[in-house]
Amino acid sequence: MVFGRSERSRGKATVSAEPVTLKVLVSGGFGVGKTTFVGAVSEIKPLRTEEALTEAGTPIDDTTGVEEKSTTTVAMDFGRITINEQLVLYLFGTPGQDRFWFLWDELAQGALGAVVLADTRRLEDCFAAIDYFERRGLPFTVAVNCFDGADQYPTQTVRQALDLDERVPVVLCDARGRTSSRDVLVTVVENAMRTVAERQQPTPTS
Repeated sequence: MVFGRSERSRGKATVSAEPVTLKVLVSGGFGVGKTTFVGAVSEIKPLRTEEALTEAGTPIDDTTGVEEKSTTTVAMDFGRITINEQLVLYLFGTPGQDRFWFLWDELAQGALGAVVLADTRRLEDCFAAIDYFERRGLPFTVAVNCFDGADQYPTQTVRQALDLDERVPVVLCDARGRTSSRDVLVTVVENAMRTVAERQQPTPTS
């Protein structure tokens, strides 16, 4: 006899709990590695909305430092990863160009936290994402994507360059690696849960 998600063991019903599902955004500037990050860590075939770059977009899309890039995300990337038996993350990669920013508000609805991918060759490109999440009060983690040939700086140097609060985690990662990307997501969840807990603490009264 089947009991849905329950199992009978020695006359007792053992209920297997549904895992908690959380939404995390993967953001950053144009060409920083968002699509690669989602694809590397996703346990399902990721949904991608990439289109080829054209000459018509040349005045708009700044490819300085990523001249080899030939496609761009025009809506979102989507993937999923099971962190453990109790936790599943749904990943939504945001488009990087300014002209697609109207999609961010929709993608951010219901998100627990976010990753802001950064490239040390173009750190200024992630300022907009950082400002966006700070304004919305959405916890985020900055993950420095260690591109081949890019200068590598200590995380504290990156923190100072981006003028980040000390409570914002800054980590190094390789967006091509599943383990590295997964570690970033664990940091995102831990930071977000800590932030939520701090906000729920009662305010001391004088």
